[in-house]
Amino acid sequence: MLRWILRLAPLFIALAGLTAVAGPPALTAAPEVPPLLLDALDKVAANFDRWAFTETRMMTDEHGVPQPETVVRFDPSKPYAEQYLPLKVNGKPPTGKQLKEFRQRGEKRGEKFAKQEAEGKVPGSELPRFGFNGGTASIDLTHATLASENADSVTFEVPLRNDGHGTLPVEKFQLFARVNRTTHAFENVALRVRSAFRVKLVVKVKSGEASIDFAPVAPEYDPAPVTMSGDATATVLFLKFGGGFEMKRTEFVRVKPYGERFGVKIGPMKALDF
Repeated sequence: MLRWILRLAPLFIALAGLTAVAGPPALTAAPEVPPLLLDALDKVAANFDRWAFTETRMMTDEHGVPQPETVVRFDPSKPYAEQYLPLKVNGKPPTGKQLKEFRQRGEKRGEKFAKQEAEGKVPGSELPRFGFNGGTASIDLTHATLASENADSVTFEVPLRNDGHGTLPVEKFQLFARVNRTTHAFENVALRVRSAFRVKLVVKVKSGEASIDFAPVAPEYDPAPVTMSGDATATVLFLKFGGGFEMKRTEFVRVKPYGERFGVKIGPMKALDF
């Protein structure tokens, strides 16, 4: 029953700066957005697609038993079809079919960026949207509020906004972003289930949480997302299911994005439309 929480992964990855585009970004938004939060997003965007890394995904079942891991090398400096290289899939060497699926994943990434450029948009500059339970939602920065603070960091609660399609219960989720006071960089981003809700009537999601931790990967650069983890519990017709996942990124190498292969950098990010 991890499928529901894995569908939230694009939201986390996007906010972590893995679906924004490289270039000298100047992420701007309405004055209501907390400046510290905006600075952290700027830093994330500035480093997008400039890190190659190895990602290891591990999952556990409802009893906490580890499942076979999947290991993928991601390199945004290579042609899109070659950016995802699976080294191990579910504990085994990748099959020909799986290699093809990862090539197609990279090609779709390139197609998405090309479409955004054709529409006059900066690829990846829009705030992420994610789909779940037949609906879509986006991050509502203009209504971010102070959740807590101490001498070292500030934590903001950032609401999700239902885009008006389907029945996504955005009120059932809480998104928190912790920013370091000194570096103005993210330390952690966490999404939690506030209260139980039903999916397709027969599935009741009882609890869930996913979290991204940021850490320095090179002294001269801003912290990068290094770990994503989460867990969930749900019931289906009174039967309980659950499990967890963890993704770790290692072996970071600074690279030049494939989109800059001709020496042309993508322009600043446009203002967010809220």
